[in-house]
Formats: sequence, structure tokens, C-alpha cells
Amino acid sequence: MNSLLLEAKQKRKFVSPDLQIQSREDVKPYFDQLISFNIDSETAMKNFLAFRSELEAVLSEEMSWRYIKMTCDTTNDSLRESFNTFVTEIDPEISKYSNVLDKKCLENPYFQNLDGDYLIMKRALRQREALFREENVPLIAELQTMEQDYGNITSQMTIEYEGKTLTMQQASVYLKKTDRNVRETVYRLIQDRRLKDRIALNDSLSKMIALRHKVALNAGFENFRDYKFKSLCRFDYTKDDCFSFHSAIQKTIPPILSELNKVRKQKLQLSSLRPWDTEVDPDQLAPLKPFKNTDDFVAKTIECFTEIRPYYGQCLKKLSDNGYWDLESRVGKAPGGYNNPLYESNVPFIFMNAAGSLHDVETLVHEGGHAIHSIISADLPLVEFKDLPSEVAELASMSMELISMEHWHVFFPNENDLKRAKKSQLESVLSVLPWIAIVDKFQHWLYENPTHTADERENQWLRIVKEFELENGVDWSGLEQIRRCTWQKQLHIYEVPFYYIEYGFAQLGAIAMWKQYKEKPEVALDNYEAFMKLGCTKPIPEIYKAAGIEFSFSEEYVKSLADFVYAEIQKL
Repeated sequence: MNSLLLEAKQKRKFVSPDLQIQSREDVKPYFDQLISFNIDSETAMKNFLAFRSELEAVLSEEMSWRYIKMTCDTTNDSLRESFNTFVTEIDPEISKYSNVLDKKCLENPYFQNLDGDYLIMKRALRQREALFREENVPLIAELQTMEQDYGNITSQMTIEYEGKTLTMQQASVYLKKTDRNVRETVYRLIQDRRLKDRIALNDSLSKMIALRHKVALNAGFENFRDYKFKSLCRFDYTKDDCFSFHSAIQKTIPPILSELNKVRKQKLQLSSLRPWDTEVDPDQLAPLKPFKNTDDFVAKTIECFTEIRPYYGQCLKKLSDNGYWDLESRVGKAPGGYNNPLYESNVPFIFMNAAGSLHDVETLVHEGGHAIHSIISADLPLVEFKDLPSEVAELASMSMELISMEHWHVFFPNENDLKRAKKSQLESVLSVLPWIAIVDKFQHWLYENPTHTADERENQWLRIVKEFELENGVDWSGLEQIRRCTWQKQLHIYEVPFYYIEYGFAQLGAIAMWKQYKEKPEVALDNYEAFMKLGCTKPIPEIYKAAGIEFSFSEEYVKSLADFVYAEIQKL
């Protein structure tokens, strides 16, 4: 296991420690050296791969820090310009050089003879080389710039309520208030504000869909979906498996959600359950307050992780002590949350928008799971081994959400509050599965029909939502315009297309990991660490097997896990 002695970046053996990256000319000499590197033995090949990995770690971390700084303050033009300079001027050259180096590896007999942990890397390199088209390099750079438009637009969204300016995250806390008039007022303010950017967000996505389609055509594909599946190196499942997931979720989860909504409606004594009634405590109790302020939030989260295993608490304390996170919500900060692995420093960065709610706890333990994964896999020798497939990365984070729940008394010392928090989390686990399926199915349609209009897009969204009856029992009358564009709150559609189904697969895996933890805690944690240590050196099914669970999305498997969660909810 990583010793956590991460006081400095890895010692460089190839790249100068004084390198300052201002332009592509600064990195060109290193690529030239690698291109001319003589590989005449297995040892020489491994040295070449180590040098290349070191350079990739340096470049990846440079880009990561520029992204982190930009998302922490989207109002700072110089930070945005710094990031855009990298993705438009430096990264395209890196892409071209990387293709040359991929070919150098694939054509070398010593690379072909590598086995073991290198097998996954080899298939990824073959895939990348097959997809590379030089004419796509500037298009992909343009897309990377366009994809930041979403954060730029949504980070400026605020509402005015009771004399306060609130971000969307801060405003969402009011949706848990027991006063129904307050909930409805704030809900409508939030949605009215989102509707102001409806056209701008539709236009932005339309431009990106057209450009993404062009990238796919250039690479010889009929549509961007088929291209993206290859680009994401989805070797272990197909689009048809995604459709099977959609079907399994559609058949098994909505009936449970319908029952939960019936209970909610009865407890709230409502004749009609409206969208602003779905987050308030059904017993009309005040919103949970898991922490007083950011310092309290940090201290409690570290204590929670320490209870699970002391090493996990040490990991989070390391991030806290060295400023490797930005947790509070504020105007001008990009929405959402992420864990950004810094491959040279071997310390990840956590970004989120805390506003004082239970959701903040769920987010930080999620991103904390990613962080533990990053640190535990940090000792793997190559960046390629640490560049995790999302289906595996999200298994670590979503499992931590549920495992940590067994220790949430740190946040909720009152037993009734603890039960409320757990019940809310478990209901969220179930309700997110149809949402994931809907978003993924929607994206398949978007790119199978790339010339659709914005109106057709919104109509299709409504059709898919109704198929899954996601809001079964919720009355949306008079809110049709809002419902038509609820997809716009999902940043993945804009910034990382097709990266979302992974959450569904991982959520199923996380439920299985949690069930294992409840039965045999230490065995489950040993399995948890066993799969994390593998990084990206085995196929996804083998990594899930190392975790002691299945990589499956059959209707029978989904139903068994959903029934388990529902039974746990009923116990609360």
C-alpha cells in the first residue's frame, strides 16, 4: 500500500525538474528524445515506457491544475485563458506525438512480447492508434474549449431569495424546508432561472453534437456514439448491454419508487405530490444539519473515514492539510464535484460545492472514495496502469458512499436523524438508477439522430422519461416547459458525453459491496482494496471479481439488489 509519504512530487528521471510549460516548444524536446529512443531489448522497452509515463504524468498534472484553478473561479479570464491555451495549442501537439509513440510501441517486437499487467495497456494503445486521425486533432481541441461553456453558463446561475443571493446548490437546501410555500417559491425561482439559459444551453449542445458527429465521420464511424464507445475503450460491454441495462432498470426500479412515493404522499397528507415535495422529510421534520461549517465538515469526514479504516482517515487528512480540495459553494465556482488524480504528485484534488446539506456528505464521501482509490493505486509504475476505466473508478466512490453510511453517526449522533439520513441515501440509490438509464438512453438517441432540432430533442427527452415513469406519482401539471429541459442540469451530457452509464453499473456493484460489508466488514474492505490496487491492469469483470462481486446488469441481478435495498429502507 502507498506509504502516504507524499511530501513531494515523484523524483524525475527524464523530465527536467525546472520545466515550465508555456508553449508546445517547451515539451517538444522530450517527445523528440522518445521518438528517437533506441529500443533493442525488453529492458530498453520498459525504460522507454517509464520515461514516457513520467512525461505523461507531468503533462497530465499541468493540464489538471489549469482545469482545477479555472473551475474554482470561472470568473477569472486569465485562468480560463490558461486552460484554453493548453487544450488548443499544447494538447493537440501532444496528441500527435502520442500517436507516433503509440505506433513506435506497436511496431516493436519487445512491446508485443510484454504480457501480464501490460495486456490491457496494449489493447488500449491499439484502439487509440486505430482511431487517430490528424484532421480530428483541432476539432477535439475545439470541443474541449466548447465543453467549458456549460460550466461558464451554469456557474453564473443564482437566485434572489429573502434578500440573499444564492447559488443553485445553496438554493436547493430550501427544497427540504417543511414550509411548502417556501419550497414551491424557491423551486420556481430555481427553474425560472434555469429557463433563462435554456436556449443558450440548447444551442451549445447542438454545436457540440454537430462537431462530435464530424469527428466520428472522419474516423470512419456512422455516428459519434459508436466512435465514443471505441474511444472510451469499452472492451468489456457493448451498446446492446447498455440497452439491456435500460430494460432491467425500467422493469425493476419504478415499482419500488412508486411505493415510496405513495408513502411520502400519505405522510405529507397531500392530495397531489408536486416536484417541490420530493426532497422534504416526509414526517415534516426540519432538514438535517450534518455539520456546522466547513472545518466541522472536514473534521467529521476524516473521523468517519478513520472509523472505517485508520488509513482512509490519514489519506483525507493529507488532502486537508495540504490544500488538495475546494469544498464550499460560491458564486463563480463551476457546478458539480470531482476527484482529479494528479499523477506526478500522487495526491488527488477534490472539488465540490458544499451548502450545508446531507447531499454534501454524500458528495464528499463519494469523492473521498475516488481519492482513496487514487492513492492506493498510486504505486503502479505507469500512468496507463493508473488511468482507471470509469466503471471501476465509480465502483470505488459509490461503494464508499454506502460503506461510510454505517459510520454516519459521526454526522448524526441522534439515532432518529441517523435513520433519516440513511433512508434518504438509500432512496437516492434507487431513484438515481432510472435517471442514469434515462440520461444514457437519451444520449444514444442524440447521436443516432445528430441533425435533430432542439424541439425534437426536448420531445424525445419527455418520451424517455415517461417510459421509465421516473416521477411516478408526481404531478407535473403546469410545469411542462420545465420538465422538457430537466436534462440540462446533467453536466455529463455537455462535458463528458456517454460518461454516465458507468455510474449505473457501479451503483449495482456498490450495493453488492455494501451487502458484503454488512455481512463481513473486514473481508469486504480487503476486497475493496484488492480491486483498487489493480488500477487498470485487468478487464473490468476480473476487477469486479477481485472485489468479490459480479459485473452484471441482468434483470434478475438488478432485482435482487433492488429488493435488498428496499428491505433495508423498510427496516428504517
